[in-house]
Amino acid sequence: MRFHDLRHSHATTLLLQGVHPKIVSERLGHASIGITLDTYSHVLPNMQTDAVAAFDALFTDTSA
Repeated sequence: MRFHDLRHSHATTLLLQGVHPKIVSERLGHASIGITLDTYSHVLPNMQTDAVAAFDALFTDTSA
C-alpha cells in the first residue's frame, strides 16, 4: 500500500462517517474545499438526499 492509498482511505473513511468536507480538506492540506469535493465527491452520492431530508425535518410536525 502506498502513502497515497492511505491518504485516500483516510479521507474516504472520514467522509463516509459524516465528517464535514471542510475538516477533511484541512486534514489533507488541500488549498481549498473544492479540491476535496472534486476528488472525493463519488463518496458522497447521498448528499442531495440528505440535504432534502434535513430541510424536510425542519417542517415536519413531530408533535402529532
